[in-house]
Amino acid sequence: MTIRPIRLLGDPVLNSVASPVALDRFDDKLRRLVDDMLDTMDDAGGVGLAANQVGVLQRVFVYDTSMVEGGLRGHVINPTWVAVGDQRQLGNEGCLSVPDLSFDVERHQTVLMQGRDVANRPVSMLASGLLARCIQHEADHLDGVMYLSKLDVEQYKQAMSEVRASDWFNS
Repeated sequence: MTIRPIRLLGDPVLNSVASPVALDRFDDKLRRLVDDMLDTMDDAGGVGLAANQVGVLQRVFVYDTSMVEGGLRGHVINPTWVAVGDQRQLGNEGCLSVPDLSFDVERHQTVLMQGRDVANRPVSMLASGLLARCIQHEADHLDGVMYLSKLDVEQYKQAMSEVRASDWFNS
């Protein structure tokens, strides 16, 4: 078990777009990355973690929504997603790279995600609720987008004020 350091807001890697994992890179190193990310997410008490949050610019994320009925735990490599329907959800969202803050963020209620697993097998999942939120949040990370950018102007000002006052940001 390896717990990797989680990069915090302000680290340039969080604003960088992750590269797709090449087909010839589905190997033991990728499997270790996924295992380390699951261990790191568990240690931090998160429901999702993108590779760039541990300093790796590859399109990989892990998730665990098993705390809710019907929730799932797993990973996806080279994920893509599309919204299914027009229904939206407003819900509380936080981020392991922005500790101790959470805000209501609007997301699609249901998404269809596709990608690969560590054995390079296709993965396809129709997700709603928390898992759909997690997929969108982690995919944003892989595109260099932090959830704070989804806030309205007043919420963003409040968030940045709290970030600037935090111990983790000032250490």
